[in-house]
Amino acid sequence: MARPPRSLFAKVNRANQVPDRRWLDLRPLHLVVAAAEHLSFSRAASILNIDKSSVSRAVRDFEDRIGVSLFERGPFGVRLTDAGKHFLDDILPAMLQIEHAIQFAGAAGRVETGTVRVGIISTLAGGFLRKLVQEYEQEHPGVDLDIRDGGRREHLRAIRGRQLDVAFLTGSGDVTDCQTLELWRERVYVAMSKAHALSGRKRLDWSDLREELFVVSRYAPGPDVRDYIVRRIADYSTYPAVQYRKAIQETLMHTVGLGRGITLVSEAWVYMPVPDLALVPLTAMEDIVPFSAVWSQRNDNPALRRFISFAKVLASNRP
Repeated sequence: MARPPRSLFAKVNRANQVPDRRWLDLRPLHLVVAAAEHLSFSRAASILNIDKSSVSRAVRDFEDRIGVSLFERGPFGVRLTDAGKHFLDDILPAMLQIEHAIQFAGAAGRVETGTVRVGIISTLAGGFLRKLVQEYEQEHPGVDLDIRDGGRREHLRAIRGRQLDVAFLTGSGDVTDCQTLELWRERVYVAMSKAHALSGRKRLDWSDLREELFVVSRYAPGPDVRDYIVRRIADYSTYPAVQYRKAIQETLMHTVGLGRGITLVSEAWVYMPVPDLALVPLTAMEDIVPFSAVWSQRNDNPALRRFISFAKVLASNRP
């Protein structure tokens, strides 16, 4: 007896060369498998809580559709034909794979699994961003938060190129081709050595810093910090002394602790202990910086949508 087609789903409608949707109905396959497992239509019907006639009729219709008998019927009940045995050997792995795919897709839709690629420009040592990451991962352990350092321009380019899902950037204005949501604010601090003459002050003003040497990393977020310094201190008579260093932000902070210039950091750095480093807040209201989530309005990642909603709720519950 000839074996059935190896792929039921390869059949096409000759009139328009598209898959015949009847082959995508998995219910008859489940009934065939149940009958084969129990070698009884009655037992299969009882297990599935349906009428025996429904099982028998569905299996017969399926056999007619594929053009081969899968079961022998007799006083003994039912048993698989050779074609039926071959068919079960072929179809069971495929059904398991289909069911796994359905379960995985459902989990992704419920945001039980997935990945959110997150760009940051500040430290995760403490503050709102750390709290967000911790609480989201606790509630969604199957979702991977892929956190990446970078600068504003780099992150925006990656978002528009669909290489990044969301970035947390300073500012609260509109961003072309993106959606933004302000979530929290942080005060700007001046980082300096504990041996610096200003390290004992409780607060500082920009007028206190006009003669200071600022150092920033050549790498992100250094260029953004440099732009902020220039914007806040420069006027017709004063232009800040800013030098780039070929050091990542953490290394830069240690060199500042050694007395090699001063720099600016966000409030989250107060949670990051660095030897011999002092952090003194700037007093101006303009130095309380908003942080916003930025993402592409065309990004349909369901895990991203849930992450943004989670961040919004967390921000709204802040004191």
